[in-house]
Amino acid sequence: MNRSPFHLPPAHARRARAQAGRGWITVLVICVLLAAGGAFFVYRADEMRQEAATKKGARGGPGAQGRPTPVSVARAKTADVSVFLAALGTVNPLHLVTVKSRVDGQLLRVLFREGQMVQAGELLAEIDPRPFEVQLAQAEGQLSRDEALLRNARTDLERYELLYKQDSIALQQVTTQQALVRQYEGVIKVDQAAIDNARLQLSYTRIAAPIAGRIGLRQVDSGNMVRASDANGLAVITQLAPIGVVFTIPEDDLPAVMKKLRAGERLPVQVYDRAGSKRLASGELLTVDNQIDPATGTVKLKAQFANADSGLFPNQFVNVKMLVEVRRGATVVPTAAIQRGTPGTFVYAVNEDRSATVRKVALGPVEGETVAVQGVAPEELVVVDGADRLREGARVLLPGDEPQAAPKGKGKGGKGKGAKDGKGATDGKGAKMPPGD
Repeated sequence: MNRSPFHLPPAHARRARAQAGRGWITVLVICVLLAAGGAFFVYRADEMRQEAATKKGARGGPGAQGRPTPVSVARAKTADVSVFLAALGTVNPLHLVTVKSRVDGQLLRVLFREGQMVQAGELLAEIDPRPFEVQLAQAEGQLSRDEALLRNARTDLERYELLYKQDSIALQQVTTQQALVRQYEGVIKVDQAAIDNARLQLSYTRIAAPIAGRIGLRQVDSGNMVRASDANGLAVITQLAPIGVVFTIPEDDLPAVMKKLRAGERLPVQVYDRAGSKRLASGELLTVDNQIDPATGTVKLKAQFANADSGLFPNQFVNVKMLVEVRRGATVVPTAAIQRGTPGTFVYAVNEDRSATVRKVALGPVEGETVAVQGVAPEELVVVDGADRLREGARVLLPGDEPQAAPKGKGKGGKGKGAKDGKGATDGKGAKMPPGD
């Protein structure tokens, strides 16, 4: 039987398939290498084009020796800068009193309106006085009885003394009567104290405001029984004018504050709302706490405010600024001029030839939109807008300066063509360039 040349033995077939597989792998590897080489050359060509474009921009781009960069500038000034300590504070009333009953009884009347302003001594509530009036009457009756006994004892003593002088009675009887008179005199004092106590308890049935301020919500209604042991009381009165603010500062700032206080200086304090944008009141530092909190490394301070307009409310959260120093004749620049980078903190100063130079500065206190700096002379121009496009020695264009024309290119005849139609310049070969190039 004749075999076809395409029908190989099994061993030969396996070798043929293996050789075909290795051939395909070789072709695949060659394709991958060719693709990688092409990608590398394309990437390298792009890099070369970017380098060429960068060099061209360095010769004639914005901020280089070609066209200057438009910027906004401000002039450094000499001013007095206030140094403030900023802190977070809480409004606390100077006095806060819980109005309570000092006797037990039924609440007859509540004479205050919730939230009203009350004066010291103003009547707020009244408790049923009848039980205390009865106690007063009993004490007064007891006093009358004992006074009668005392008068009788004194009369007997006078008679006994007369009889003793006539040698009619013994001295012991006179001495006994004298002791009885002194005993009744002591009873009279006890009775008088009982009367005073009953009158005092009766006065407690009329509850008056102990301080002036704003009274809070009523805790008990008329008709209820009130007791001296009640924790909530009838209401709470808070003093609003003047009022205090408690805030904390770091312990590192404490020596400067104590130095001012020891010198007898008054430190002004201003408080702002939660956002820190609206000033609520102005006052002065009242006192400093006697110890530093070891957990936070801060110390508490208390300031006082007149609060005539009730702009501050108890337990209100506020931002506090305390003036501790005024630096006279400091050099200030806008905070927008401050840049931060590899050199540290710096500004771009503008020279007379309209070139920008990097000037390292040391920052001082900030006040509003300005900051005190060291490293810039007064009246020197600094860049406040456009600094991100500048570098050392870059040319700048200030507001009001005349823009400089772009350098003309050269054609074959050695002369370039000017602007066409007022839309843009042309290169040396007559091709139009976009405006600003």
